[in-house]
Amino acid sequence: MESAFQEALHLIFRWIHVIAGIMWIGDSFLFMWLDSHLETPRKPREGAVVGELWMTHSGGFYEVVKRKYLARDEMPPNLYWFKWESYTTWITGFLMLFVVYYMNGASYLIDPRVSSMTTAEGIALSLGLLAGGFIVYDLLWSSPLGKRPWLLAPFCFVALIAIAAWLSTLYSGRAAYVQIGAMMGTIMSANVFFRIIPAQRNMLAAAREGRDVNLALGLRAKLRSRHNHYMTLPVVFTMLSNHFPATFGYKYPWLILAVVFLFGAGLKYLMNYRGKAGAVVWFGTLGSLVTLVVLSSGPSVSAHNDDALMTAKVSWPEVHRIVQARCTTCHATIPSNVQFKSPPAGLVLEDPAQIVKLAPRIFERVYVNETMPLGNQTNMLPDERFKVAAWISQGAIVKEAPRWEAKDMPAPLIAEATTLYAERCTTCHGRDGRGDGPAAKAMLPGPTNLHDRTWHAQISDDELAKVLLEGGPAVGKAGTMPPNMDLAERPDLIQALVHVVRGFEDPSPEAAPGFPNVHSTPLPPHD
Repeated sequence: MESAFQEALHLIFRWIHVIAGIMWIGDSFLFMWLDSHLETPRKPREGAVVGELWMTHSGGFYEVVKRKYLARDEMPPNLYWFKWESYTTWITGFLMLFVVYYMNGASYLIDPRVSSMTTAEGIALSLGLLAGGFIVYDLLWSSPLGKRPWLLAPFCFVALIAIAAWLSTLYSGRAAYVQIGAMMGTIMSANVFFRIIPAQRNMLAAAREGRDVNLALGLRAKLRSRHNHYMTLPVVFTMLSNHFPATFGYKYPWLILAVVFLFGAGLKYLMNYRGKAGAVVWFGTLGSLVTLVVLSSGPSVSAHNDDALMTAKVSWPEVHRIVQARCTTCHATIPSNVQFKSPPAGLVLEDPAQIVKLAPRIFERVYVNETMPLGNQTNMLPDERFKVAAWISQGAIVKEAPRWEAKDMPAPLIAEATTLYAERCTTCHGRDGRGDGPAAKAMLPGPTNLHDRTWHAQISDDELAKVLLEGGPAVGKAGTMPPNMDLAERPDLIQALVHVVRGFEDPSPEAAPGFPNVHSTPLPPHD
């Protein structure tokens, strides 16, 4: 219930956040374009007019006139403000940050492989950076340095990338990107709330009272608005980056972030001024785009086919066990990870055919950039990552797990093992081994259907004996499969129990033509 409620909140906040963000960014794009395309008035106009512009849209024609300020007798009856788009975007963005990254023990925020930071420390740092980022930015641009943008702008850029590099040593890769985006978004919205809107209110108040309007307020407000404008594309990138692990999973994620920021700012300048932009802007923007593509492309599976991967001894059952233990908590038909009601991206890794189909993608996420499992919540070990990569490099071949050499077992021993199964296993697996025992409905994930030929092909007799003796956790499975350590001195009985479990396996289609699907109940005979 808690997971469903959290997902509903996430959906609502994200929906509103995207809508408000589109409106805010759209306003910014429009007004900056208007400023860059203003023309000298064709006829004399009253007031502090700086330019005019004609536009056509949706079957109508619009005349736009810009004034530096309004005189007392020019005050319109209705003046429309553009601020709530900004406030709504920031509020919903912060709520999403709380729901996605602060809740659930900050599992998306903190990667235990990167740092030993506690949940409280991670959240406190995040909040501190949101507030501190704007305070430092505002102090810098309000200081005399603000009059030297050619010096201060590069300094702020370098400082932001340095913070990103630092965060990549504390947070997960995706969280570091989102944190940078949240800091910039906070600066943008705070610019509107603390600098742009107050300046406009002050100018209007002076006009109403007949006082001289302080034009410096308008210039400072316009400067902050311009800052917001050129931050929009980089911020949008950080918010989308969690879908593209090749970016935040790169060896130097801060470098990709720096290139994206340069490309975003350059592209925005070209969108505003087009032909007026110099060659440096054109080549710089195109160069940063090419660099971004090269850095984020990453090497393919074939590029990693070194001797170590190609000569490693790894079997399909071993890899399958790793995938089931480390990946299917999320990527299952019914995820056992309470954070997901359905498998992320709709990818289910319970079927060997699907694992083979997604092998290149698994290679990249698990081995190349190590962005999966998410936040390494299932504690996948480096050796396990290597084994998965080696199996994929060697062709991702699915082979049946080895079984013991067939031999006759004494009938009394088989009978004892059958009785043991009835006493200890039927509660979960059911009398017929179909995973439908009395306790099965309360279990997540549910018990294995022992008739499933696919499952039998993926587990060796040695592994089956191990799980029967030592329990599910011994082979990376759920703890709902209890150990039977009292049988440690009875290896013969464990072998017989393996024989009993194998006896549930459905016959192959070749051996029994027309036999129903292994996951179904055999059909009753026809009359």
